[in-house]
Amino acid sequence: MVLKLRLAMRDWDYLTPLVVGDLQSDRLELEIDRVGTLVNHVGRDPAYEGAEASFSRYSQLRLENDTSLVGIPNFIMRGFRNRCVITRADSPLTRFGELKGKRIGVTGWRDSGNTWTRALMRREGVGVEDAFWYAGRLTEAHPITDRLDGFGREGRIEACPEERPMVDLLREGFLDAVCTPFMPDGFFDPASGLRQLQPDYRAAEEAYFRDVGYVPGMHLVTLKADIVAQNPWVADELSRLLAASQEMWLSKRRKYADTTPWMFDELARTARALPEDWNRSGLPANARMIDDFCEELFAQGLSARRITVDDLFPNFSAH
Repeated sequence: MVLKLRLAMRDWDYLTPLVVGDLQSDRLELEIDRVGTLVNHVGRDPAYEGAEASFSRYSQLRLENDTSLVGIPNFIMRGFRNRCVITRADSPLTRFGELKGKRIGVTGWRDSGNTWTRALMRREGVGVEDAFWYAGRLTEAHPITDRLDGFGREGRIEACPEERPMVDLLREGFLDAVCTPFMPDGFFDPASGLRQLQPDYRAAEEAYFRDVGYVPGMHLVTLKADIVAQNPWVADELSRLLAASQEMWLSKRRKYADTTPWMFDELARTARALPEDWNRSGLPANARMIDDFCEELFAQGLSARRITVDDLFPNFSAH
């Protein structure tokens, strides 16, 4: 009997082979809903059996002893974070260490990506207590929501003044830098007046990989715990399909590289800088990255105790 799963995922291009049916399984039938916003808690959502989830929020559930979800160590969203710190084009700042004592904006305090970004800053001596943090919407087009998520502290971690967009506050000089996973509209226009804080962020990211050996994971795949309990094989089979979809997509991307003028060069540079299995799933391949994330959650005050790899993924073995 084939098990049918309905999953809520971001619109990642490497899921295309799965979405259009180029990949099949004799055990799983997948229906993938491409969503713009992650499902808040798929364990409480009757519409889905699984979903892409924030690594940070999944970790918080485990800290709260919420076992309604099983996290699969398949990190469907990975990325370096050096590029995610922006400033004004005329700013004298070029290093994370120079942000000590500065005002820094974040799109969400507990977000996994921003947690990894603050980890980069912490490596250069700028911890939570060494700067002034403001959480808010990136632009006028983004909604006003609670982006402090219970972690606000007067004089240290606050909401943006009058909920004004952070790009406006950056341009006006109130903020010195902004941490954002996605660039604001117009950012890539040479006349935008904005830039990455690190001028050669790619070199910094490659150096980071050589040091730590991984590309940070932000989102992972989760399934309802009762589905996994009834079908112990399902996590491995789903992870296998996702990996196969990535491999098929990359093979086609290398063949049909003319979607942008220099996609071919980008693919070649990535192949030279990173090992072929840089995005491999499974606990053994990701144990160090997961443990480092657990350390950051504790060091940044996002968790009251030092959670472990086994706490997060009790259904899997690191060996």
